[in-house]
Amino acid sequence: MIANILIFQLLKKNVQHSIFNIQRSIFAILVLIAPVSISYLMKSRATSNQQQAISNIVIVQPNIDPYEKISAGTFENQIQKLVHLSESQIDSNTSLLIWPETALYTANGIEEDKMKENELLNPLWDFLTRHSSITLFTGVESYRVFNTKNSSTSKPMQEAGYFYESYNGSALLNNTSALSYYHKSMLVPGVETLPWFLQFIDKWFEKFGGTTAGYTKQKDRTPLTDAKHGYVIAPAICYESIYGEFMRRYIRNGANIICIITNDGWWGNTPGYKQHMNYARLRAIETRKWVARSANTGISCFIDPSGHVINPQPWNKAAAIKLNQPAIDNYQTFFVKHGDILSKIFTAISILLVLFNIGYWIRKKFG
Repeated sequence: MIANILIFQLLKKNVQHSIFNIQRSIFAILVLIAPVSISYLMKSRATSNQQQAISNIVIVQPNIDPYEKISAGTFENQIQKLVHLSESQIDSNTSLLIWPETALYTANGIEEDKMKENELLNPLWDFLTRHSSITLFTGVESYRVFNTKNSSTSKPMQEAGYFYESYNGSALLNNTSALSYYHKSMLVPGVETLPWFLQFIDKWFEKFGGTTAGYTKQKDRTPLTDAKHGYVIAPAICYESIYGEFMRRYIRNGANIICIITNDGWWGNTPGYKQHMNYARLRAIETRKWVARSANTGISCFIDPSGHVINPQPWNKAAAIKLNQPAIDNYQTFFVKHGDILSKIFTAISILLVLFNIGYWIRKKFG
């Protein structure tokens, strides 16, 4: 911002007075170069902290039509496709497997406290038993049952005296159980949440998926810990990854890798899914953490701490990709520690500059 102001003033004087000031020009160039140089030094320090590992992470992109996903009787085929794609890449060194948003989706939902008893999930548990060294991070459309109304989004069940909450969530699973859950916190307006006074238009949003009856949010930014392999996951479902302040709180709380699961297929082959992926690059750069991104219809990829995209999978293609990907230690960037204070500072400075110029114009006009 300072460089822009200096260069503007230099150009203004050059145009108005045909004066070229070498000293001020050099100063403006130095002001422009300085932050870039500092960034490269900080990047070198961050990437030097990487821990090498022989284990690998596998990401699956099943390319399942989102409209077929919610059709009755298709879950068995979908989970078999996920298993088949996974087994095409996993090996004895695979530590973490990632499936996309709502990879586990049944017509009646999946009760979190009874995942092991759910017969539809038997192929999943059989797969994890065959590969007992692997931890699976997957999207899941789930619910929980309560004896009392637990929140404003709790809904009564047909069985009197019980309530339930629905979640667009994710789960960290091993071959024996669900280790932990995360419930999407930044809900899509209209599709996933509506205020009570707009419930009458909920049917209009059905073609975009989700549930307008309302998901329940998670309030805290608690990472999901895979203690066996050392991964502490910052989970992001769908468009949560576009919020830098939101994601950096996971890193502040100890996460060492960002896992993004999404289903961009609702919007078709438009520029939106490309833009969404590029937001993930910003999250990698801000936090200097690896990003593993599993998108149902694309773009699935790995992103290194410098924002470089590795092995991106194209739109509308079923694929599975693998990478030896080390976790990063507890190094935290300025952004992670302090949040987006730079934008707040420079917004305030911009307002002050505008007010100063307005005041200067008033004094010049009427003084």
